[in-house]
Amino acid sequence: MNLLRRFSCTLLMLILLIAPGSALRAENEGCWQDLFDGKTLDGWIQKNGTATYRVVDDTIVGQTTEGSPNSFLCTEKDYGDFELEFFVRVHDELNSGVQIRSTTKEASAAEEKAGNFGRVNGPQVEIEASGAGGAEAGYVYGEATGRGWLTPEKRLIPHKHFRDGQWNHYRVVARGPRIQTWINGEPIEDLTDEEAYQTHPKGFISLQVHGIGAGKGPFDVAWKQIRIKELPTP
Repeated sequence: MNLLRRFSCTLLMLILLIAPGSALRAENEGCWQDLFDGKTLDGWIQKNGTATYRVVDDTIVGQTTEGSPNSFLCTEKDYGDFELEFFVRVHDELNSGVQIRSTTKEASAAEEKAGNFGRVNGPQVEIEASGAGGAEAGYVYGEATGRGWLTPEKRLIPHKHFRDGQWNHYRVVARGPRIQTWINGEPIEDLTDEEAYQTHPKGFISLQVHGIGAGKGPFDVAWKQIRIKELPTP
């Protein structure tokens, strides 16, 4: 009887220890979480470049700085499988993007302390004004991966689903090696890339301000209502 009682108490302690973590994971998976509180850049950190990021009227506004390389405002937390939604508006002359499952190439502790985190690299969902002939908005590019476009060339068909000068709704679903994108409800990409998944199965989300040439700009890109829903790993 005493042995049974000791076993029951041990089992109860294990349940109490394990259940909160399990409940928390269950709560996070399948529930939308805001990545931007509309007031501050809490939870974000800038890596690479000298473009400026500021909060204006419930939006994150990134502005180019002449002579700067690509700049990235990155979530402090990493994400693996998820559904991501946001609204974006970009200057017609500025190219931009949102990094997913991205990392920084290795940097020393001294470099990180000095603010040099290493080059941001990973899959990027393209943001680009349509212009007169359409553009590649919503397709997937390999930022600093050495692979160029991850979207196969035969599918890189310019389109005009991105509304120039207006807010555009993006939806991105990344699950295993599959990445799907939509712009304003229109399906754009459905990519399965095992190589990209092997090298970048998990990483941060980041908002890119592209570098510009001398004598150009400044140009702005703005994001709002950024939220994510973590998905269970398949």
